[in-house]
Amino acid sequence: MSQLAQPGATESVADLRPALTLLTGFAPEATREAADLLVKADKALIVVGYDLAELLVSGTVRRTVRDGRGLIEESELTLEHGCISCTVREDLLPALVRLARSRPASDIALVLPPAMEPETVAAACTWCHVDGAPVTDALRIDSVVAVCDPVTLLETLDSDQDLADRRVQAADDDTRSVSEVAARQIEYADTVILWTPGTGADHAVDGFERTRLAVLLERLNPWARHLLVDLPEPVWLSARIRRSGRFDPEAPEPYGRGLEGYAVGCHEPEPDCGVVASLYRARRPFHPQRLHEALSVLTGSTLRGRGHLWLAGQPDHIVAWESSGGGVSMGDMGRWLAATPDEEWEASSPERRVYADLHWDEEFGDREIQLAFVGLHFAADEIAAVLDACLVTDAELAEGWEAWREYPDPFAGCFESKERNQE
Repeated sequence: MSQLAQPGATESVADLRPALTLLTGFAPEATREAADLLVKADKALIVVGYDLAELLVSGTVRRTVRDGRGLIEESELTLEHGCISCTVREDLLPALVRLARSRPASDIALVLPPAMEPETVAAACTWCHVDGAPVTDALRIDSVVAVCDPVTLLETLDSDQDLADRRVQAADDDTRSVSEVAARQIEYADTVILWTPGTGADHAVDGFERTRLAVLLERLNPWARHLLVDLPEPVWLSARIRRSGRFDPEAPEPYGRGLEGYAVGCHEPEPDCGVVASLYRARRPFHPQRLHEALSVLTGSTLRGRGHLWLAGQPDHIVAWESSGGGVSMGDMGRWLAATPDEEWEASSPERRVYADLHWDEEFGDREIQLAFVGLHFAADEIAAVLDACLVTDAELAEGWEAWREYPDPFAGCFESKERNQE
């Protein structure tokens, strides 16, 4: 089986729980149009939608519930601490459980607003309880579908704006960027749709541009199913989205896939309609100062980057990498197994332990760098050369671990976590 193949959970014939389809994307009109087609194909389908326009103004959230016969209910919730997590915990989860219990023969489609990431909802459904029972006792997540508008897709992925700049942030302290959220929605999905039925004549994209965007989406998420929808055919769309069983609750985060033996992306260095994808791997660490100096080149040349790395000055910890819109986000992903006591290895997934055993290095253990970059018209070999120049040299390698910790490190203190604070 190819590393990129990551099948979703197989649907059980005996599983009678209502199936939940999450529709996500940074193009609300396209996402709503997709939901409209699904409910045309199945009038019993329940469509749940949220309007967060007043969330930061008055702390209120408007929820609508409808099916093929019309509006079922409409309610407004006031949250004391207005934020997305409050909305999910206090209103969304109880509403989903109530609907699943009251109409057990009807599946549910949840139309997410742009600022609500599907991973947040999926995690809440997996771990949270309603009325003392897990949410997943009442329903199951069947599929996460990202709906992309070809007119706005490139501008969104390349945007240097924050959500707050567009007044769609989830809370007062929400510092996420537009490009970051849009990329995560696409990468987390198990099905990605390039949507064109609602595209007006004044904003139509030509055949080449649609092909280019289709290639871009496939490079951003090579493990998803990709659909091009240009005609509003409800039954056709429903048959390809509904009850697919593609969602896998055990799948690793996109930037952490490499730790469990999955590819973090695909390597297609030759431009396809101008789209380039490159993978970079190395065993030795980055020199923190040189990597910091290269950030602008790496982020300015590509639309998206993800993966994990290690720094010479902080050799015990895995560092997550996400780049988009000209910016970069790096965070602590915990310890390398090589820096973890043997008795704590059981806390890691079996996939990660097996992958580490198969690729163990006598000197570095499981420490390695895996980064994937996607963009337009960049030279993959030039990106690789920039990253190679950031690695510690043979002479620096010979200086040893203790010397590395004394290197100038612009990232020192940037990856604080509870675990680090206890060291």
